[in-house]
Amino acid sequence: MPIAVDIDVMLAKRKMSVGELAERVGITPANLAVLKNGRAKAVRFATLAALCEVLECQPGDLLRWEAMDAADA
Repeated sequence: MPIAVDIDVMLAKRKMSVGELAERVGITPANLAVLKNGRAKAVRFATLAALCEVLECQPGDLLRWEAMDAADA
């Protein structure tokens, strides 16, 4: 998928667990894992905003675009 999710990076920088982040954002740890592992098909802006607020970051710190190789297409 050309959108990479870097929630792990921000969790490490903030020394925060997945469980703590999920609780503070107000989503289940399972739903956060789906997003964190890049398996989500969509993310609500409200969820993205809550993640940014809790992690004190910008959306671009959590999501980035990667070009796909011809082998990935």
